[in-house]
Amino acid sequence: MTIQEVKIYHVEMELKTPFQTSLETVRERESLIIEAIDTDGVIGWGEVVAFSSPWYTEETVQTTYHILKDFLVPIVLKKTFAHPNDLQRFFQLLKRNHMAKAGIELAVWDLFAKRQNLALSNVLGGTRREIEAGVVISIDSIPKMLTNIEKHVEEGYKRFKVKISPHTDYSLLKEIRTHFPDLPLMVDANSAYTLKDVKKLQALDEFHLLMIEQPLRSDDFVEHRDLQKLIKTPICLDESIHSLHDAYSAILLNSCQIINVKAGRVGGLSESKRIHDLCGDYNIPIWCGGMLETGISRAHNIALASLPNFTIPGDISASSRYWKEDIIEPEVTVTNGVIHIPEKPGIGYEVNRKKLKKYSRYYETFT
Repeated sequence: MTIQEVKIYHVEMELKTPFQTSLETVRERESLIIEAIDTDGVIGWGEVVAFSSPWYTEETVQTTYHILKDFLVPIVLKKTFAHPNDLQRFFQLLKRNHMAKAGIELAVWDLFAKRQNLALSNVLGGTRREIEAGVVISIDSIPKMLTNIEKHVEEGYKRFKVKISPHTDYSLLKEIRTHFPDLPLMVDANSAYTLKDVKKLQALDEFHLLMIEQPLRSDDFVEHRDLQKLIKTPICLDESIHSLHDAYSAILLNSCQIINVKAGRVGGLSESKRIHDLCGDYNIPIWCGGMLETGISRAHNIALASLPNFTIPGDISASSRYWKEDIIEPEVTVTNGVIHIPEKPGIGYEVNRKKLKKYSRYYETFT
């Protein structure tokens, strides 16, 4: 396949309700939608999941646009690829910038699957026809969070994640466990703690959590190793894992017992598959994280989560969880806590160009 044209759409969509973590509150979600077209007119779709400000990683919507426009798109245009894995070799001269790389790599994977007339999940090596869905509960007043949990319990979600901080951990979890003693529950700290908070983190062991996600600094493996020795709750690493090498380092150091895989964070589906395979070799459970994406990236996540070692329900919820309307058709739906994996070629969903145009602030074409 030879990429003849690339389009970048800068979209902005308002969340149905603000999404609050210990670091940031997101009300409007900016992202970049990538459309790659080959010489036969086949189209692939990808998405850059960086945020407007660098609170999650150092990348932002603006920095990824610069990297795409000035470096990655020129590399891809007019190049002939036998397989999407080839992109890693072409991109390796550019350090990091994983979200920018992932945006265009996802589009090439979608295009490649369509050229094979196969569902993306099949091309990746997925073994499931459906996946269990988890849901994230953002920081709010405790009564509102309990109400949100109750709503999603009724919808059948299989795993619940709540955002915590040192100021809203024990009291919140005590209330949740009082009302939902058997809830499959995990917490996400987004690096809000330090080793000085060991006693606070040890106190959370009584709630029998599935895991605590990213309690300490995102650039640290050693202190996470030390913390895991002191708490019973399994540590899951998220922001710390940007590559296969990061995952390998974390495993060898015993820094975690679980890893969250996000294609956008690690540079795309090829690296995600490599991390998946590594974790399978070491019996490290993994799950697919979410980034408040549009349906395009959500569709890629669904395909990725069909791989066999994704044994924990991921942050892949229904489109209506976040958006009044999504830009794909049909929208992603959850039925009794399960998402059925599309069987149509590529990501299995169609982009609604009318809605894409509606939410695009601008777009640019590269040939």
